[in-house]
Amino acid sequence: MKLIGLTGGAGSGKSTAAEMFRELGAAVIDADEASHAVYAPQTPGFDAVVREFGPEYVRGGQVDRARLGELVFHDDDARRRLNAIVHPLVREWMAERTAEADRDGAEVVIHDVPLLFENGLEGLYSDVVLVYAPERVQIKRLVEGRGISEDRARAIIAAQLPIDEKRGRAQRVIDNSGSREVTRAQVNRVWDELAPAR
Repeated sequence: MKLIGLTGGAGSGKSTAAEMFRELGAAVIDADEASHAVYAPQTPGFDAVVREFGPEYVRGGQVDRARLGELVFHDDDARRRLNAIVHPLVREWMAERTAEADRDGAEVVIHDVPLLFENGLEGLYSDVVLVYAPERVQIKRLVEGRGISEDRARAIIAAQLPIDEKRGRAQRVIDNSGSREVTRAQVNRVWDELAPAR
């Protein structure tokens, strides 16, 4: 089994590339999905978050992700406290899914990890693939696709490593600033390079 890291920047189109890899036969394990799962109601993560941040961060029986996200975006200490709860649980969840994929005979497992470089995880993977888009494209997609303000989009991007720095650290780059067809052609090429001979 080959373990690949897939990352990008906010609005770079990483999810699009992940879906294309899935269609080609990769087992894709999503860190964002993991972070939702580990503090779903009636989990140890949910209990730990409520203990740490208080019941005011629960809405409709679930962690109020929007409110908690707003807090940790502006408060470094709160972000560290949340990460101390969530990161170990996410690693465990992803390790379990990776073991399942291996048992199921997956030849290529891709971990879709937004903050792969920021969290120093590149050493876990035989290759890291970056989905790249220039900052102006990232901002446009965040504003038009997610309906957030330009100032907020710029702040989200500023909180991550610069995309060009990530580009210099990745083994392979998919430039997702053009059409879907151009991106798909690059995904196919990377897949042909990474996947064991079939």
